Amino acid sequence: MSEGTVYQEALRRLRLLSLPPPFAHQVLEALESGRPGPLPLLYEAGAEAGLAPPVLQTRGAGIYFGFCAARLAAPAVRFGAPLFGEGPRVQYLLQNLAFSTLTHEHARVPQHVLEEATRLLASAVVSPALSTPVEAWTAPVFRRVAQGLAGVQWAAYLRLLWAGTAMEDAAEAAGQNLGIAAHVAEDIRARAPRFYAMPEEDQRQVAAWGREAAEDLRRHGLRCLDAALRRLEPSLPEEGTP
Repeated sequence: MSEGTVYQEALRRLRLLSLPPPFAHQVLEALESGRPGPLPLLYEAGAEAGLAPPVLQTRGAGIYFGFCAARLAAPAVRFGAPLFGEGPRVQYLLQNLAFSTLTHEHARVPQHVLEEATRLLASAVVSPALSTPVEAWTAPVFRRVAQGLAGVQWAAYLRLLWAGTAMEDAAEAAGQNLGIAAHVAEDIRARAPRFYAMPEEDQRQVAAWGREAAEDLRRHGLRCLDAALRRLEPSLPEEGTP
């Protein structure tokens, strides 16, 4: 079994809806555009936690649906830009598919974990860090947004994935650090305007913060997180360089 089985489970659940072909194609595009995204980590983290294959595939597919829905919402959440065309319909479908999948009996996610994780994700969207328009990107502003968005998002995802396992107590701290390190690394890799619009000193501060999160993540001593770090760290510059 590999990360591909998680994606195949997502496709299987999508096919069960028998959507009209044009709309199904747009939903599939949204799923494809998110790959590989979190799929390698979802598989590796679920396997290391000892999840049975049906549980891992179902939880992973549900989280991936939510991740892809969040990607569609990201421009609206971060920058106040509206979604056009079929975007809102696709997002609505994916968000409900996430809930349907994570509440399926094969997922075995306890109700209180579902409540906690979904409340955490909802609170992130309306947090002051995300709802206040950004006039100028600085290191403090970048940190607030990264913590309120990526950190909370991954804390919730790992809470759902690791529920009922020996690793569940590490979910919040590991998720926060993973989200922060990934947010910083991806902005640097993609040359995101919000990172490179900052003064160089602020860029150095944010890069150092990303490296600190990566080091905190490594201290958990988990193979899946070490594998994630190997994918992220090439985009995190050495100390002293923006």
